[in-house]
Amino acid sequence: MSQSYEVIFENNRKWVESKIGDNPSFFEELAKTQTPEYLYIGCSDSRATAEELMGAKPGEVFVHRNIANVVNALDMSATAVIEYAVQHLKVKHIVVCGHYNCGGVKAAMTPQDLGILNPWLRNIRDVYRIHQTELDAIEDEGKRYDRLVELNVLEQCINVIKMACVQERYILEEYPIVHGWVFDLRTGKIIDLEIDFEKVLKDIQKIYNLSEDQWVMSRKRNQPL
Repeated sequence: MSQSYEVIFENNRKWVESKIGDNPSFFEELAKTQTPEYLYIGCSDSRATAEELMGAKPGEVFVHRNIANVVNALDMSATAVIEYAVQHLKVKHIVVCGHYNCGGVKAAMTPQDLGILNPWLRNIRDVYRIHQTELDAIEDEGKRYDRLVELNVLEQCINVIKMACVQERYILEEYPIVHGWVFDLRTGKIIDLEIDFEKVLKDIQKIYNLSEDQWVMSRKRNQPL
């Protein structure tokens, strides 16, 4: 067994000791249940760890990560996580967080055959196609990639808002609210893209409304859908 692998278990032992030292019943309480207010959908990049960059504790954030923080309706993993978080955990906030220097975003713009990654990265290429005029006008390649990271987050937020469970619970409880963030690896700061959640919800309603009953519910509550 390699030394670096063994270090993980030593670090875990020290972590357990520190938690018990602060609170002897920490793990007993942790094992009972989870009541996170946040669902965090982020990139699998090893440099962008959700709880650490948010300063969150165990039990405070429900996390889903994949390459380039994509939310695809055909991805059962992502949709199941969102459904569970919204309907069962009752999270109040859904965060889609991308990061600058994202390898997935750069790979999507690389003209080469990447095998099984091709259909996945097509989701990001679609984002480029939608915003091609704006992106092609950015001469600096680094800034163009940064902007594509931001636009990818915005489009994935829209994909979250399209989901039935998100729309239906928002009508009834005014939660969850969807947010778009970018983690800047160069500064360590989280950038809030300040999505106008209600406006986005209202703008897409005519296309992604699920039923007449849902529209009636929305009108009765005088809430945008």
